[in-house]
Amino acid sequence: MTQPLEKAVADLSPASLRGALDLVISRVSEIIIGRDEPIRLALTCLLAGGHLLIEDVPGVGKTTLAHTLARSLGLDFVRIQFTSDLLPADVIGVSIYDSQNSVFRFHPGPVFSQLVLADEINRATPKAQSALLEAMEEKQVSAEGKTYPLPRPFFVIATQNPRHQIGTFPLPESQLDRFLMRIHIGYPDARSERALLKGKDRRDILRAMDPVIDPHKLIVLQQHCQQVHCSDALIDYVQALLDASRNSSDLRYGLSPRAGIALTHAARAWAYLAGRTMVLPEDIQSVAQSVLSHRLQGEDARHTPPDQLSRQLIQSVPIP
Repeated sequence: MTQPLEKAVADLSPASLRGALDLVISRVSEIIIGRDEPIRLALTCLLAGGHLLIEDVPGVGKTTLAHTLARSLGLDFVRIQFTSDLLPADVIGVSIYDSQNSVFRFHPGPVFSQLVLADEINRATPKAQSALLEAMEEKQVSAEGKTYPLPRPFFVIATQNPRHQIGTFPLPESQLDRFLMRIHIGYPDARSERALLKGKDRRDILRAMDPVIDPHKLIVLQQHCQQVHCSDALIDYVQALLDASRNSSDLRYGLSPRAGIALTHAARAWAYLAGRTMVLPEDIQSVAQSVLSHRLQGEDARHTPPDQLSRQLIQSVPIP
């Protein structure tokens, strides 16, 4: 039987939690070689209690990163392969008639796991993609007039192929906004790629990996991240970024209050990961592109990539 959360909080010291986080980063780096920044951003997203979108070309380690994080954090893990024929019931579950008792019984789908990998999410139709909306926002699923809570903690890590690839459906703005961060992994440098080519199969290393922390500790870490101090001056900075986006002639839509909340939470988690108890302007800038770029759309979206729009926005607002 798992211990209650209250006892877990009492038994853990900040020093032990900090050491556990450093060990998590070290373990993940053994499998995802030469990707320190994406690893830290991904862990920052989970510490902030958000969902993560990983967008990149096939074969650079998107799925492996998600699986490695789940294993090192001790989370129940399930992978849902999103395809064009996927139905919402394949994700959230379905009610099946029990002839013996003359009732319909709900059979939970794969979304009832602590970490759900929505693999190649943009290969599914918008109808199937929408099955995750309530789960990601409310951490619950509604079916047949009843509401079913999801496990705690609950994370969605989705992978996405570039939009120009054949067989992809663009994610709607409402779906994109559910992701706290979007990151890219990119190609490894020559030294890291050589280590991959000469080393063991990463799947074999992953199977031998033991969890570094458990879900109880992860919940405590999330609570500690929320307590990281963010001064009024930095809140003014976040508001200035939001205001600049809403008054920019280059953007079709301004950033919502949810984007500001996401940016603040991510900055707190990034600062905590760096061992600080207060947020610095550099923390906001370090996570801003990952938090904001997928929420921005230019007036001429065909010619201005979202990453460039977010960089322009960040550069246009002075640091306090």
